[in-house]
Amino acid sequence: MRIIGIDPGSTVTGYGIVEQVNLRLCHVASGRVASPSQMLFHDRLKKIYKELEEVIACYKPEAMAVEDLFISRNIKSALKLGHARGAAMLAGLNADLTIAEYTPSEVKKALVGYGRAHKEQVQQMVRTLLCLGDLPESNTADALAVAICHLHCCQGVGKLTLGSSR
Repeated sequence: MRIIGIDPGSTVTGYGIVEQVNLRLCHVASGRVASPSQMLFHDRLKKIYKELEEVIACYKPEAMAVEDLFISRNIKSALKLGHARGAAMLAGLNADLTIAEYTPSEVKKALVGYGRAHKEQVQQMVRTLLCLGDLPESNTADALAVAICHLHCCQGVGKLTLGSSR
């Protein structure tokens, strides 16, 4: 099963594609959709949609897993994040992908075993699980973590073993 994980953001949206081959996790691709903050907001949303649409067409995942919103004190930031999530999800929906949503604490618990783990712990676990040489960038690591979380939830925690990069 091949999953695209999404870490949405209005200036940087991370994506990561992970595939389960037998019981192994394999890194397929990962990256970021970065938009300058001076770009008009609606143009940033269009860029997120278009670039993720291209990634989906290229790598053909079977499902999309998206990090859910967290509680934010800044309403304007939360709304912008919600719009970015919507643009990413629309790219998946238009490609007929099923969409799953996971809270940050669910993702951390699935990967690290503790729902309040630090970002660095998540990055290290993603690196270990996917046998990556370098520590992945934060947004990319979070997106890969969401994809891994979805695979764990689909297959049952503990059934997957260390994988290899593709």
